[in-house]
Amino acid sequence: MCIVGGASTTFWNTLITSWYQHIVTVLCLVTTNSAIKFVLHENHVAQGQQGQAIPLNLARYKKAVYSALWEQVILVICYLPYNIAIALSSQKEMSLSTYLAIIFTGTTVSLNSSLNPLLYCWKIREVRQAVKEALRNSPVDRKTVDELYCSVELIRGVDGELIFLSALHIFLSVTALLGNTLILVALHKETSLHPPSKLLYRNLAITALCVGIILEPLYVTYLTSVVNERWDICYHAYWAQTFLSYILCAVSLVTSTAISEDRLLALLLGLRYRQVVTLRRTRITVIALWILSIISACTIFWNPLIFAWYQHIGTALCLVTTIFAYTKIFLTLRHNQIHVNPVQSHVFPGQPSQAIPLNIARYRKAVNSALWIQVTLVVCYLPFGIAVALTPQRGMPLSSYLARNFAGTIVYLNSSLNPFLYCWKMRQVRQAVKETLRQLFC
Repeated sequence: MCIVGGASTTFWNTLITSWYQHIVTVLCLVTTNSAIKFVLHENHVAQGQQGQAIPLNLARYKKAVYSALWEQVILVICYLPYNIAIALSSQKEMSLSTYLAIIFTGTTVSLNSSLNPLLYCWKIREVRQAVKEALRNSPVDRKTVDELYCSVELIRGVDGELIFLSALHIFLSVTALLGNTLILVALHKETSLHPPSKLLYRNLAITALCVGIILEPLYVTYLTSVVNERWDICYHAYWAQTFLSYILCAVSLVTSTAISEDRLLALLLGLRYRQVVTLRRTRITVIALWILSIISACTIFWNPLIFAWYQHIGTALCLVTTIFAYTKIFLTLRHNQIHVNPVQSHVFPGQPSQAIPLNIARYRKAVNSALWIQVTLVVCYLPFGIAVALTPQRGMPLSSYLARNFAGTIVYLNSSLNPFLYCWKMRQVRQAVKETLRQLFC
C-alpha cells in the first residue's frame, strides 16, 4: 500500500514524490547496512564462544548472506546512475544531453532485472542445479507437439469450429492484404509526415501485410490439415506459422513502442528533433529490431523455456516503455497548457534561420493516432496471452485448444484493423487512400 501510495503521488505532486523516494531509499540503505553490521557482530561473538555448540552451519549461512549482499550491491550499482542523472536534471527545461543521460541510465535500471537470474545461478548452488535440470529437460519434443496440436483427439466434435476459423482467416487474409497495400501506397505518396516517423508506420504496415500474405494462409493450412487428418502437413504448417507469428508479433510490438518514443522525442527535443531523429538512424533501428526478433524466435527450437522468458521480459519492457512515454507526453502537454504558448517551433536540418511552427493541436492528433494503434494492438494480443497463461503445462483440454485458436484469431484481426485506424485517425493518409482508390476505379 505504501508503494502504491508513493507512486500515486506522481500524478498529484512531483515534489512530494521526489522526497518520498529519497526518504525510502535512504531508509532501505540504512536498514541494509545495519543488518550487515548485526550479522558480522553476531558472527564474531559466535566464533568467540568456543564451548557452545553452534547448530547453524556458518559456512552455508555466510554463502547465503553473500548471495543476498551481491544482489543488493548490483541493485544499488544499477539504480545509482539513474538517480544521479535525475538529481542533475533541470526541473523546468530538459536539454538533449540530460534526456539521453536519463534514457541510458534508465536502461541500467532495467538491466538489473536481467542480471538477477545470472546472480541467482552464480551465487546460489541449488538454484543453479535446478535451472540446469530445467534446461536439460525442456527441448522441443516432436511427440509432444504432435499430441497437443496434431492429433485425432483434437478434431472430435470441433470440425465445424475449425472450418469456421479457416473461412474467417481467409477473409481476414484478404482484408489485411488489400488494406495494408493501400496504406503502403498512401504512405509512399504522403509527404507531410516526418520521414523517420513514416518509416516506422510503413514497417508496421509491412508486418501486417506479411500476416495477410504469409501467416494467415499458413494458419489456414494448419487448420485444414487437422480437419483432414493430414498429420505430416499439420506438423510443418504448425511450426512454420508459429515461428513466423512470433517474429511478426515481436516486430509489431517493438515498432509500436518505437512510435511512442518517437512522439516523446518530438515533444522533448523541440528544435533538435529533426537533427537527432534522422532517417538513417531510424533505418538502423528497424533493421536491428527485425534481427533481434528473428533471433528471439529461433530460440524456441533450441529451448522453449529460454524463449518464454525472453518473450515475457521483452513484452514487459515494451509495455513499460510505452506507458512511460505516453505518461510523460500527457504530463508535459498538461504542464505546457498553462506555461507555454500553444505554438512551438521546429527547424529543418540545414535551414537554421527558418522556423517551422509545430502546432500543439496537430501534435496531439499525432499522439492520439499512435496511442489508438498501440491500444488496439494490446487489446488484440491480450486474450491470446491470457489463453496461453491458463493452458495446462501437461496436456491440453479441448476448451484450452479452442480458446487459443479463437484468441489467436483476434491477434490476426489486428492486421486488418490497422488500415482502418490509419484512415480514421490520420487525415493525410485518409486523403491519400481516397486519391488512390479514385485513380483505380475512375
